[in-house]
Amino acid sequence: MACACSTVSSQKILKADDGAVTVTRVDFYRLTRDPAARVVPLLAERVLGQGDRLLVAAGDAALRTAISDALWAHKADAFLAHGSVDGDTARLDPILVGADLDPSPPNGAAMAIIADGQWRDAALGFARSFFLFDNSRIDDARAVWRTLAKADGVEAHFWLQDDRGRWQEGAR
Repeated sequence: MACACSTVSSQKILKADDGAVTVTRVDFYRLTRDPAARVVPLLAERVLGQGDRLLVAAGDAALRTAISDALWAHKADAFLAHGSVDGDTARLDPILVGADLDPSPPNGAAMAIIADGQWRDAALGFARSFFLFDNSRIDDARAVWRTLAKADGVEAHFWLQDDRGRWQEGAR
């Protein structure tokens, strides 16, 4: 499964009256083929490849376990090192998995993934957030999209997965 998405961190835009301001990027990923536990490792690999750190939020303990297992087994010859937000090594772990989003995670993550389709406003405290949702949460995701489209300092992108597992950016 290929991820053609870019994980470049937040970008700057110029504000006429007082210089540059940071724009938070939110990427909406509609999961129509693969579950979150298969998509999170793909995104995490790209985030780590850029030298960034990541916080993954999933309210359901079973989903957190599935994500953790998928991060360990992502590739036969390597794994994606991670830990729990409340673990002893949380400050050192490049990827943290927890139930919620803390805008000041112990590992200093600048990027976040919401893996359970339940939007959290704390995602706007990160340089970039990935919001994963399936068809059961489509109405909620649309409402979040509409809200963020009106917000200053937020750049939203929408990604769709094709039948071969590749991600394509959709119309905004």
